[in-house]
Amino acid sequence: MPRFITVATTAEIPPGEREVFEVEGLYIGVFNVSGTYYAIEDRCTHDDGPLAEGDLDGFTITCPRHGAQFDIRDGRVLAMPAVIPVPWFPVRVEGDAIQIGLED
Repeated sequence: MPRFITVATTAEIPPGEREVFEVEGLYIGVFNVSGTYYAIEDRCTHDDGPLAEGDLDGFTITCPRHGAQFDIRDGRVLAMPAVIPVPWFPVRVEGDAIQIGLED
């Protein structure tokens, strides 16, 4: 079972927005899509670039460096040049606290 860590409040990431947080040595992008939160590592698996800076279209994030695409719901690759999924994290909202689940 993951250990959940609070990273923000719901007011800090309104619908259509995203923020990047450093959590235990990882940079994690948290996205709000129509009131539901998703979290992926902010690192393109193609070249380690900052993924959360890319364009978000629905659930698809496009890496701003070389155009690799990933699904923010589960980290899977949607378009090359990446071939390895990006790590994703479970997210829950407790009251107004956005929490990311990390494995011990």
